[in-house]
Amino acid sequence: MSLGRTAVVLGGSVAGLCSAGALAAYFDEVIVLERDELPPDARHRRGVPQSKHPHFLLNSGRRAINDLFPGFEEDLIAAGGLHLTASMDTAYLEGPGWTPRKQGALDMVYGSRILIERVLRDKVRGLPNVTIREGASVTGIDTTGGGTPQGRVTGVSFSTSEGEERIAAGFVVDAMGRGSSVSDWLVAAGWPETPVKTLDAKVTYVSRWYDLPAPEDRSPTWWWQHLVIMPTQDKGEHPPEHEFLVNFFPMEGNRSIACMGSWGIDMPRTVDDFTASAERLRTPQFAAAMAASTPTSEVHLTRSTGNKWRRYDQLPTAPEGIAFVGDAICGFNPFYGQGMSAAAMSAVLLRDALRSATKLDQSFHRRLLTAQRKNLEVAWGMAMARDRGYECATGTETVPAWQRRILAAMTWPMFNLITGASREYPVVDEHFARVFNLDESIGDMMRNPRVLWALLRFKVRAMTGRLTFPFGFDSQLEPPGKDWTPGADPEAALASEPR
Repeated sequence: MSLGRTAVVLGGSVAGLCSAGALAAYFDEVIVLERDELPPDARHRRGVPQSKHPHFLLNSGRRAINDLFPGFEEDLIAAGGLHLTASMDTAYLEGPGWTPRKQGALDMVYGSRILIERVLRDKVRGLPNVTIREGASVTGIDTTGGGTPQGRVTGVSFSTSEGEERIAAGFVVDAMGRGSSVSDWLVAAGWPETPVKTLDAKVTYVSRWYDLPAPEDRSPTWWWQHLVIMPTQDKGEHPPEHEFLVNFFPMEGNRSIACMGSWGIDMPRTVDDFTASAERLRTPQFAAAMAASTPTSEVHLTRSTGNKWRRYDQLPTAPEGIAFVGDAICGFNPFYGQGMSAAAMSAVLLRDALRSATKLDQSFHRRLLTAQRKNLEVAWGMAMARDRGYECATGTETVPAWQRRILAAMTWPMFNLITGASREYPVVDEHFARVFNLDESIGDMMRNPRVLWALLRFKVRAMTGRLTFPFGFDSQLEPPGKDWTPGADPEAALASEPR
């Protein structure tokens, strides 16, 4: 069923491409306006500077994109994406040492942002009624009755190398990211200013790309594909690098991204400083992996990492004829890997709202904004739980000092309790994987009686030294590759042990 002749998507990144897939069945034509000239293959472009840092798709995001574009995940993996199980394929340094390797519930698809976008672009270009206009910079929106119950967005103006153009649109999707000017244009047209929630924990991270040695040229103990070093919990004297969250992050083409980040700490910006910081981390294994690999880039730095939620759902009258997807409505601290998945889920909500609509009136927009709010609250709550505990945090969502101190004091003990219990009890492992993948809120998990009982049992067993799986392997040594999964092949486990 057609809901209009023309729909226009502002922005051709992940959020915009997913939105095009959501709109295609309900409009005669869909036009995506993208400022950049898009590469035919997987290459960086100016409009997505964060593409130089690690990315992965959570299960919720994978399902959402597959729902919009059947076969997407198969195409991504065929193009080089990696489907990995975190507990088996990751060397994970938490607290005092390396965690045991065993089968678990958390799996993800890894790949560079540029590969994910290239596969998505191929899917969108396969839709017969979707056109991507490249080199088109959006300069404004057309409206009528701004701020009134009948107020509506009716079109879009944009500039190209050939001059200014305007498109009349029955529907518009803002997918222009954190820097979108649409909220300002709506105010200029008569709508009240949109309430905005913000929290910036001053996260900065730096990345460098590497070609890995061929598998046959690696140490026999290099069993892992993803290396993670969590920040120290030690309150004593230590180098600032011990406060870093660190990833040696796998992607397609036998490559990895070495990434270090922190909350409120200056990060290295030059190759020499990057290498020196890596050598001061809590384990020598990160620097050793870098030294065994071949660098292929300079050091890339990002500091635009604040959480920002434009609360269009709180406007007294929702602007009709426009929807908001991705960072244009809610952007998260990128460290938590939620952005692409949250954008894809919002696009699915848009598709579902269009599917049940007979007209795009105030009722339609209220239903969509309410559905988005409920969905975004899960990821937003996770970001707030962590970022509010930092003294350096600023924004509307900061909390009083006493509350911040409580959050800071509780975060690590609670995290350690959950991850420790996840190793021992499948029920915690399964629910924590759902929380990580944005399929369940942390609040719902912590209200689950089976989860609470397992956490209590774990605490008692830990205090009495009766845990099933060992923990805290020496961080100065290579991460042990033994598979502790019950029933695992002992000979295969022995082959991956450090020698």
